[in-house]
Amino acid sequence: MPTGVRGALVQRVSALPDGPLDVSWLPVNSPRLPLGRIRLHWEPAHLAGWDVTAHLGLATAEVHLASWPAAPDSWPRLVRPTLHEVLGLCAALTVATAALDLSNRLANA
Repeated sequence: MPTGVRGALVQRVSALPDGPLDVSWLPVNSPRLPLGRIRLHWEPAHLAGWDVTAHLGLATAEVHLASWPAAPDSWPRLVRPTLHEVLGLCAALTVATAALDLSNRLANA
């Protein structure tokens, strides 16, 4: 990873098994992750491969989502299914929350 970054912000994860994993660099001084966003960090593993970690932005904190210690050089293929599923779950929870808020407003009207 380049100097001056604390990770890569996941922008898009393809549903295809070999599809792209689009990221943008996240500067060291960037604020906490927004709700439902994922940050990846990777560094060379002790013996071989890469130590990869993912953090998820929640409403009040960033939480450790997953780790892939000593992942092979093809680690984006390894992490892609997990990232895709978590982003889908976050999107579904956002829709459910909006529907619940609307339902509550209509009930109080």
